[in-house]
Amino acid sequence: MRRASPACDAKDVRGAINRSVWILLAAMLLVGVHRYSTAQTGNTRALQIDSFETVWTTIRDKHWDTHPGGLDWGAIHAEYRPMIEAAKSEDEARTVIRAMLSRLGQTHFAIFPAGVAEEISNQEGDGNPGFDVRVLGGQVIVTEVYQGESVHTGWELLRAGTWDLPNLVGKLRADPAIHDYALVRAVQSRITGPVGATRHFVFRSAGDAKAELDLTLRTPRGELAAFGNLSPQRVWFEFRRLNNTGLIRFNEFLDLTRLIPAFGNAVQACAACNGLIIDVRGNPGGIGGMAMGMAGWLVNHPDQRLGTMYMRGATLKFIINPRADAYTGPLAILVDETSASTSEIFAGGLQDLHRARIFGTHTAGAALPSVVTRLPNGDGFQYAVANYVSEGGKTLEGNGVTPDVEVRLTRETLLAGHDAVMDTALQWIRQQRQ
Repeated sequence: MRRASPACDAKDVRGAINRSVWILLAAMLLVGVHRYSTAQTGNTRALQIDSFETVWTTIRDKHWDTHPGGLDWGAIHAEYRPMIEAAKSEDEARTVIRAMLSRLGQTHFAIFPAGVAEEISNQEGDGNPGFDVRVLGGQVIVTEVYQGESVHTGWELLRAGTWDLPNLVGKLRADPAIHDYALVRAVQSRITGPVGATRHFVFRSAGDAKAELDLTLRTPRGELAAFGNLSPQRVWFEFRRLNNTGLIRFNEFLDLTRLIPAFGNAVQACAACNGLIIDVRGNPGGIGGMAMGMAGWLVNHPDQRLGTMYMRGATLKFIINPRADAYTGPLAILVDETSASTSEIFAGGLQDLHRARIFGTHTAGAALPSVVTRLPNGDGFQYAVANYVSEGGKTLEGNGVTPDVEVRLTRETLLAGHDAVMDTALQWIRQQRQ
């Protein structure tokens, strides 16, 4: 693979990222998928062959390596084309395509059956009931309430409108191609709907009592921000103090002109803090260059970088430009299974530089810019267009960031009003000062 010269610096990175498919906001949202019968007909057999050719050609033309996975991709075609032609059912054809993808030995290359894709992509609108959820121990649990007082953290969500959530979780978990990131996103999409609509929710509250509430879906928090060809996204930023420890949270690495100054102002306001916590749980990523800009407020040594991204014909180095007044005190970053893409690059890079201590659970392992498209047979096809290696030599894709201190949220601690991950990070910061 041809690599760019060392002159490919931060400026080149920003330009290339703006031109590339970099946003992993909803990795599994497939539009307009259809169901097909399992039995092969002449038409469906042709669709399966066309789908095979689409997958093979896409990897040949868009994989970051001219020899994907170190393979002779032409020989792979010759090996698997007779298999797809001989497939007697849709399931068998899908197995052939998945087997071909498995030869890459790389993550972020997946096939999602049309029916499963429909289960994942169910966004009905932007309206939000004022709370957020995660899948903890197989249960859909309320982890944050930011509007209203009717719902409480720790409650299990059993039903949202017509959706039986325990049944949905069980169905999606049965498919090995559905990772935790996609599972949580699928569940979260069930609690949204048109702004102003009323949705019926059924919970298992404290003491296992059933609580049924009709909640009005509200405009999401944050301000609209546009990027590239994406529809405008609502982006929010929060800075507050927990005694003498600063806490920074934001939902996406977007709205560059507003978030970068807000981040810098927050760090400067915390110059005398005994520690700083940056919470990127639930943050699916965004503009990669923002990770470099934010890291510059936290690193005071020159010639540092978060890692390197390799694309076909280009090498993008995530170089940190340190600020003269960078914060150098104890730094904790909170992550979970929905921290993806730029969140992983940010957390993993600072971890490798021994600048931050990471708390929470493994991240999504979805650090690469990827595309999800629909195949002729209606299935979803996800493929990556770059490879990313952290400064410590770790491939984040498929592996994610491993926390220095693994802490899991539980229903019991949330019911008691405690965020175990935040509490552990605060305790560590107090120990550093002592």
